[in-house]
Amino acid sequence: MKSTFPKVLHQICGQPMLVYVLKAVLRAGCGKNYLVVGHKGEKIIEVLRNFLPLRKRGIEFVKQTKLLGSGHAVLQVKKDLRGYRGNVLVVYGDLPLLSGRTLNRLIQTHYKQDNSLTILGATLENPYGYGRIIEKSNGKGIRIVEERNATPKERRINRVNVGVYCFRAEDLFKAIDKIKPDNRKREYYLTDAVEILGEMGKRVGMVITKDSREVEGVNNRKQLVNIQKYVNMKNLERLLLTGVTIVDPSSTFIDFTVRVGRDTIIYPGSTILGKTRIGENCKLGPYAFIQNCQIENGVEVRASFIYGAKIAKGAKVGPFSHIRPGTFVGEGARVGNFCEVKKSRIGRGTKVSHLSYIGDAFLGKGINIGAGTITCNFDGVRKNITRIGDNTFVGSDAKFIAPVKIGKGAVIGAGSTITEDVPAGKLAIARARQVIKDKKRKK
Repeated sequence: MKSTFPKVLHQICGQPMLVYVLKAVLRAGCGKNYLVVGHKGEKIIEVLRNFLPLRKRGIEFVKQTKLLGSGHAVLQVKKDLRGYRGNVLVVYGDLPLLSGRTLNRLIQTHYKQDNSLTILGATLENPYGYGRIIEKSNGKGIRIVEERNATPKERRINRVNVGVYCFRAEDLFKAIDKIKPDNRKREYYLTDAVEILGEMGKRVGMVITKDSREVEGVNNRKQLVNIQKYVNMKNLERLLLTGVTIVDPSSTFIDFTVRVGRDTIIYPGSTILGKTRIGENCKLGPYAFIQNCQIENGVEVRASFIYGAKIAKGAKVGPFSHIRPGTFVGEGARVGNFCEVKKSRIGRGTKVSHLSYIGDAFLGKGINIGAGTITCNFDGVRKNITRIGDNTFVGSDAKFIAPVKIGKGAVIGAGSTITEDVPAGKLAIARARQVIKDKKRKK
């Protein structure tokens, strides 16, 4: 992946790829789950806690201190499964498209055939990077050869090992104890257990997935992008079928974690991320970027960036607005062209229409903010608060030197720099007196 953090934490439509795998395992009905973590395992644990209630879901972490291959990784849970006489499902963490339905089919086949091991395979047009499933010439048993160790003839085989297995527990660890690291990387390959169990006279079965797309793994950024495109399109299809209009799906990106109400229209070039919740009858875009926001019914957002904000019913944002975290835009309010709002509350029906910066401010209801207004909130040490009362009229190019409080119904003259509180219903003008002089004539 050419990355500084673990591959399984790379995100696909708002979730680490490992979360997709864990959810598939849980849907398959596995009650006790062990996640073997090696490289930067602490980071994996930290991130997963934000996405899954781990203890409630029966997920425990097991550390692999030395990274000696997949067989060695599975060996780390041997002590946790001591005395266990059931079956063990083994899944790689980089198969985000794998479904609980397919895993359940693998498990049921394993039970019905009374196998020692059942492997999940797939037939791929391009099998590059996968271990090949090779049937022995006598027709009894199979073996798996990794790509790096395969001969040119073996690499032409397109039936591949997916990296998902259902073992009888007692046979699993008997086989692992016999694995030898005689390969180029000197690692213990779990795939060797397939041939070992066959040689022990154990029954080894195979299930071929019905959808080869489901078993695509991620080993580089190109594969990650391709899978993300696929997941995104599936997500957009889901939204379309629930009553959301997406004008151009090919130019629209919406995280799996986003929820959108019916009759909302999403125009081209829009990106909606995180735990965003969008109501009904909204118009978003073109070119709206929304992340971790709550958008209520009837909101319009055009060509704007909004992060961690709440936009109330019927409000309008944009075009070219920047709404930063901690902001609330009230019902029917407007934040317009080239405005930035940071950690502020914009009251019902208030208009911040053009070229203004509102930071650390509380604006009441029905206020008109003139073009070019600035709340000067930072004095070099503290972020100070500006409070503007209901129905105040603020002329263009006004500056509020916080902390300052403006009473209800006040009027602020255009071009004023307000440094003191203004009582309710009063007019404040704070600018230098205009002086007109004759031009000096050149001699």
